[in-house]
Amino acid sequence: MAESPLISQSAGPAAHELNVKPKKKICCACPETKRLRDECVVEHGESACAKWIEAHKQCLRAEGFNI
Repeated sequence: MAESPLISQSAGPAAHELNVKPKKKICCACPETKRLRDECVVEHGESACAKWIEAHKQCLRAEGFNI
């Protein structure tokens, strides 16, 4: 009796996640973190706002952008 080959279930979801397309344009994604980042940069300069810049990048990644 022939055995059926094992199919890896982990390859499917990982491949699907890499091909996720953003649902909105980057300019419209994450308005809250974008506003906080922009206000901080204007008031304090880019070097003092790494926390808000990174928070905005993480939000964009969660929305499907490759940042």
